[in-house]
Order: sequence, then C-alpha cells, then structure tokens
Amino acid sequence: MNLKEYIRVILDFPEPGVRFKDITPLLQRGEAFRFAIDQLTAFAKEKRAEVIVGPEARGFVIGAPIAYALSAAFVPVRKAGKLPFGALSAGYQLEYGKESIEIHQDAIVPGQRVVVADDLLATGGTIRSTIQLVEKLGGIVVGAAFLIELSYLHGRDQLVNYDICSLIEY
Repeated sequence: MNLKEYIRVILDFPEPGVRFKDITPLLQRGEAFRFAIDQLTAFAKEKRAEVIVGPEARGFVIGAPIAYALSAAFVPVRKAGKLPFGALSAGYQLEYGKESIEIHQDAIVPGQRVVVADDLLATGGTIRSTIQLVEKLGGIVVGAAFLIELSYLHGRDQLVNYDICSLIEY
C-alpha cells in the first residue's frame, strides 16, 4: 500500500514556507491506518519491545495501537506540567524557542525494552529528548518507529545509535 497517497500536504502551515504533513486522511481510512500500524507493530515485535513510548500528542495515536497489538505497555510522554505524578523532564530546542517534555518517574522498569513511536521524525529533538528520559529511567531503547520521516531535516543524525523504522519519506 502506498501510504503517501493518504498524507495531505498543507502549504504555509503553521508558518510561511512550511509544507505540513497532515496524517488525518490516513487516520480516516481504516485500511490505511491498520496497514501502517501493522507495519510499525511488526518492527516493534522484531525488536521484542515490552514498552511503547509515545510523545504528545500524535505519538499517542501511533504508539497506543502498537502497544495494544503487542500486549505491551504504553507510556505517554507529555508537555511539561501535564503529568499528575512525579516526573522527570528534558528540554529541547525548537527553531523559535525551547520546549520541555516529561515522563512519570515510575513509567519504565530498568532493563525494559522500549520502542519510541511517533507520527513524524523531523529534526529529532523531541525524540532525542524522549529517549533521554527513557534511558534516565533505565529503559533500553531498541528502536524508534515513525509514519513519516522528513529526511531533509536530518533527524536521523540525532538518533545514530538507534534502529529506525519510517514508513513514508519526504
């Protein structure tokens, strides 16, 4: 299945010059969404993942069904201040400022095999920070899974020590 057919490109969103990759049409087509999740699940299964970690918010949409399909745990990584229990945080740089994400301090058991899942690999900042949080808790990141990779932004350069699965490349 050519998943690229289900991605809508929106020009100049959220700012001029950006070609936003909208996954909504893929999510609206059950057969395409299922195919994509099945492909990412196969990657996570091959890595023997025990935990799927998804950064807010589209990482929830991608990661939770992978975890469900594997009967694995799902751990959300949230924007700062959104988790109700003790949390660890990591910051990363954006083009226009800084952002911070958090994970519950008891979300990962040391030694657990983790796949990080998200809709998009762009510059790699969010995923790199997510991996840092998982590793601070003693998790072993065995891979990262994405629907889309924007290869021209070189996000893989932030993840050179990790196996990556991306289904669509721009």
